[in-house]
Amino acid sequence: MPTHGTFSGNPQTEWLTEPGSDRRMKLLADFWYDDAQGRRWLAPAGSVVDGASIPAPLWSTVGSPYTGDYRRASIVHDVACDDPAVPRRDADQMFYQACQAGGCPEAQAALLYAGVRIGAWLPRVRLWPAPADAMRPLVAHGRTQPTLTEESVQLTFREIAADLAAQPKHRSFAQVEAVVDRHLAAKAAQGG
Repeated sequence: MPTHGTFSGNPQTEWLTEPGSDRRMKLLADFWYDDAQGRRWLAPAGSVVDGASIPAPLWSTVGSPYTGDYRRASIVHDVACDDPAVPRRDADQMFYQACQAGGCPEAQAALLYAGVRIGAWLPRVRLWPAPADAMRPLVAHGRTQPTLTEESVQLTFREIAADLAAQPKHRSFAQVEAVVDRHLAAKAAQGG
């Protein structure tokens, strides 16, 4: 079984009590992920993370912040995404590997990767103008109604997931990336 890297251990954090979504945490000690190529992805003490690179409309499908075997991967991913010296594509590839290092099966890591890539593409798709945090369902007749943006994000994810499921069980990262990029480029080209 190939190695996917290692984490420094369990992150030491404290919840920040704030108005609004109130899901941010501050790291109390350095935390890192060493990828399979030997690169260290550091999340230094004092970093503030929210675990929400996957858009909110996908939380019930892919995973919500701070749940599952990708929790530690989300911490280093959040910090990498805030670093202007790190291309978002590199941070997302690291997240894919770190998810597997955290215990996610390859197929789940591919879906989580698709979720963070959709999050990265939000500004490029005309129908997806709102930041992930601002996408909140409308309530009508006592039940939650998705917005057009949420429906479009969810549909795109389902299309990607179906395409990934049709691929060979064991695939390279480049194959996963190609499937995801093809769908997102098509979505951006059609305007939503």
